[in-house]
Formats: sequence, C-alpha cells, structure tokens
Amino acid sequence: MRHFPLNSITSKKRPLYLFNLKIRNSTNNGNFADTLKIYSSMLRDTHVHGNSFTFPLLFKACASLNSLHDGRKLHAHVLQLGFQQEIFVQTSLLVDERSILSWTTIIGGYVSVGNVGEAFNLFNRMRKMGCVSQDMVLFVKIISGCVKSGNLLLASSVHSLVLKSGFHGEASIDNSVLNMYSKCGDIVSARRVFEMVDEKCIFLWTSMIAANTQHGYPAEALDLFKSLLRTDLKPNEATIASILSACADLGSLSIGNEIEHYVKLNGLASNQQVQTSLIHMYCKCGRIDKAEEVFAGVLHKDLAVWSSMINGYAIHGMGNEALKLFHRMQITKPCSLDHVVFTSILLACSHSGLVEDGLKYYKSMKDDYGIEPGIEHYTCLVDLLGRAGHFDLALKTIQEMPLQVQAQVWAPLLSSCRKHRKIELGEYVAKKLLDLNPGNTSSYVLMGNIYTSAGKWKEAAKTRSMMRNKGLVKEPGWSQIEINGSVHVFMAGDRSHHRSAGVYEKLNELNTKLKEAGYVAETDMVVHDLENEEKEESMKVHSERLAVAWGLIGTEPGTTLTIIKNLQTCGDCHSFLKFTSKVTGRHLIVRDGQRFHHFQLGSCSCKDFW
Repeated sequence: MRHFPLNSITSKKRPLYLFNLKIRNSTNNGNFADTLKIYSSMLRDTHVHGNSFTFPLLFKACASLNSLHDGRKLHAHVLQLGFQQEIFVQTSLLVDERSILSWTTIIGGYVSVGNVGEAFNLFNRMRKMGCVSQDMVLFVKIISGCVKSGNLLLASSVHSLVLKSGFHGEASIDNSVLNMYSKCGDIVSARRVFEMVDEKCIFLWTSMIAANTQHGYPAEALDLFKSLLRTDLKPNEATIASILSACADLGSLSIGNEIEHYVKLNGLASNQQVQTSLIHMYCKCGRIDKAEEVFAGVLHKDLAVWSSMINGYAIHGMGNEALKLFHRMQITKPCSLDHVVFTSILLACSHSGLVEDGLKYYKSMKDDYGIEPGIEHYTCLVDLLGRAGHFDLALKTIQEMPLQVQAQVWAPLLSSCRKHRKIELGEYVAKKLLDLNPGNTSSYVLMGNIYTSAGKWKEAAKTRSMMRNKGLVKEPGWSQIEINGSVHVFMAGDRSHHRSAGVYEKLNELNTKLKEAGYVAETDMVVHDLENEEKEESMKVHSERLAVAWGLIGTEPGTTLTIIKNLQTCGDCHSFLKFTSKVTGRHLIVRDGQRFHHFQLGSCSCKDFW
C-alpha cells in the first residue's frame, strides 16, 4: 500500500516537467509500480504536486495494477488541488486502454466526496462513448450515488439500466437496488425488487426487514421475519437487530422476549450489535429493568451500548441515572464521544428539568469535544429551557442559532407555551411556525389547546376553523395494550372491541372508585365550550382509559399493565392514571408520544414534570 501524503502538497513552484518525464517514461515502459513510487517520492521529498499532465499517467498505472485503493487516494489529490475539470479532459488517456477500473475509480471518487452530479455526468459520458463494458462494481458505485442524492427518478432510471444490462439476479446488485429504493423513500418499489428475486439471500431478507422498520412499518417487518424463519436461511446479527427495532417501535414485549430466546438458542447472545438492540427494545417496551440486565451482561461495552442505555434512562425520565451512567462511562472506558450520546444526555436533562446540567453538557459538547450541534441538539436545548419556563433564554438561544435551524425548533417552544399557558408568546411562536409550514397540523392543535386552557373559546374555534379550511385533520389518538401476546388497540369512544360492553362497565366501575379516592376531572383542556359535566363525560372515554379497563379485565390482579399511545397524554388522563394506580395497586407503564410514565401508588415517575 503506497502512501501519498496529502499534507505534503504545497504551492511551492519547482520544475515539474522533469518529474512528468520520469513518470511518463516509467509508464510507457510498463513499470507501473515505479510510476507510483516516483509520484510518492516527489511529494515526500520535494513538495512538488502534479498537474493535469501528471494524473492521467498515474491513473493509467493504477488501472494497469488493478489498484483501486491507490486510484482513490490519487482522486483525493485531484479534488484537493482543483484539477477535477482539467483532469477529465485527459480521460481519453485512460479510455484508450478500455479500463473499467479507470472509470470506476474516478466515478467512485466523485460519489465518495458527495459530488453525485459529476459522477453521473461521467457515467453518461462513458456510456455514450461505448468504449468500456459496464460491470457490477461500477453499478454498485452508481447506485450508491442514487442513495446519496435521494433522487427517485434517477434511481428508477438506474434500475432500468441494471435490468437491461442483465445484472438482475446478482445478489449484490439486487441488494443495492433494494436499498436504493428504500433510501429514496419508495418502499413499494423496494418490495417489488424483493419479490422479483427467486433465490433470496439472507442479506436481501435483512435489507427488506430493515426497510420496513425504517419507514414505519414494523408489523410488516415482523411478518417478513416470520416468513424468513420458514425458509432454510438463518437470520444473522443484522437481521436480529432490525427485527428488534421493529419490536421496539411496536412496543411488543412478547415478541421481543421470543426473539431474545431465539438469540440465546442460536449463539448470538454475545454479539454486541444484538445486545445493543436488545437494550433498545426493552427500553422502548417499558422494561428498563430487563435492559439493565442485558447491559450488565455486555463484557466489552462500546459507545453504542453505553448510548443505548443512557437513552433508555432518558426516555423513562430517569435523568439522574442517565448522567451517572454517562460519568461512569467516561471513567470506565474513556472514548471519543459522538453526537448521539449527547442527544441522549440533553434529552435526559430535558425530561427531568435538569437545566444547569443540560446547559453545561451542551457547552461541553462544543468546547471540549468539538462536536457541532445538530438539529436534534438544538431541539433538545429549546425543549429543556421551555419545559422549565425559561422562555427569555429559550428565545435568545433560538435567535443565536443558524437560520436554517431556527425553522425546526419553534415547535418544542410552542408545546412549552401550552404547558405554561403563555398565550401571547404562544401566538407569536405559532405564527412563526405557520409562516414556515402552513400545513403543520400540530401547530394549529397546540395553539387551539392554549386558547382553550385560557377559556378563549372564540379564538380556539377560529383556530380549528382555519385548520379545517386548509383541509387539515388532527391525527386521531390511539392506545394499545398487549395481553398474552395479543395486541388490542383502542381509539377515543371506541366501541369496536369484541368485549366493548365489558370494557365500559369496568371503566364505569373504576370511575366510581376514583371519585371516592378524591379524583376530580381536569376539564380546562377540553377543546369545546361545553358545560363542566359534558366536558367530564367526553374525557371519560379517552383511548388510554379504555386500554387500562381492558387490561384490568384481561390480567390477574397485581399484573403490570403497559400502554403504548401515539400522542402525548392529556393532563386529566395523567391524573386519572395516577389515581388508578392507587386504587388498583397496579403498576401502569405508559409510553406516549413524548416519553414513558410509570404510575405506582398514586404518583408518577415524571413527578408531574412532562
């Protein structure tokens, strides 16, 4: 492997023609290895760099030696020196040799540095000249370019060319095309590619399962996994990691437990990718204790393992535990931290009201670790300040952010305005959001809730009317509960369940006990201008209440109930769940659209900070 020291390239002017002459003579005589040695010594000893006459000879040497590695390093020099336009005027020197490696090296170089447009220009030029045959490596490079560009039309064109070139059925090409469609957001075309392949390898199965999981179709991913188990193929660690992610999204603890059992039986329990995915799955399914067990069993923890457990504590509102683990990680295994672990730390501080700690770690991320904040860090920071009521500082922080980021961080501030009932500020923030994204339903809903909580019925009605006039519809809330492996889903006022009569009877019985225990409905967030009695009745049938009632019917006394909810739970349901845990003696775990709540003996793990 040759060393071409980039830091040796300077602007010093020395006679270059002598080096070019030596390089040309060496190349013409077929001494290709010597050609590259001459260039390497030229950089190291004289600090002279090549020009548009040097690089075609060097690329020719790489092509003749079949050295893709050296070709890529040379291409990096070309880009750094700004010769990319000149150098490709001279590509005929390479084309004359009809070397596919030459084209692949240069095209791959453009893709690797993100210049996808130039890569495709060169690819089209190559096809028009018809001077080289296309091979699988070249197609993989071009497909990678489609993935980076995210251009679906371009992806379809490349796929068509793949089919015309007869590469359909080649495992690496099929897998690349499937991933290409997935990354471009076309899960339907990805599935078509999958179905077209008769002899599916485990990598293709894994890619299809992962694609469904990443695009929000975890149930379809589980169906695919079950189909895979009926074949002669065995899932690998990547397959298991993808399906555990689907279980995490679904909140399906029973299937997650089954997969962990499969993992142990098939010798994958010590695989770190699988262990990390198990920690994530158990955290998202509400079993932080099981996640801790898996974490403790990992012998050599890498950053991903630590981050997964820290994030688990964060989403469960266990801020102090997250920070303690972060400190333990730094002492036990000092390592280069990344943006992911700092996102989890800031999230933990936000959900636990640890403002000073959050600000400290945000500053440390930039000053001590050189990590530039991304949108996820900015969002967490604004959420942290807003939740704690530091609105002046939150506004100042937003104004100091890059303009392209500001558009995405107003939403958590609007949510905080609702929590603290800051009407005027809420109106200002909502206007900002609606100017930037007039089709964002949640902004109208949040603003409507702010008006409602303040008793401003006309303003609330106007907000709802604006939303309707734009054809926007609020996302319906639902809650699910898993009992004995069966998932039951409820919506507000739902009577479609096969035991609906029993569910409502149990709920009425529970409501009576709650009133006797001192529960009083919080009616100020109901969106309609109704009498208090009507408001109370409308809240009695919220989806999580129906799910809890079914859980009380379908399980033995003392059984923990886990509810998965798509939207943030309302204040009254939060109060309802606290009282329910008290009168029933049940541990209720609720994962809403924001975080986890653990209700036990009349109190919540969030300490009413959520």
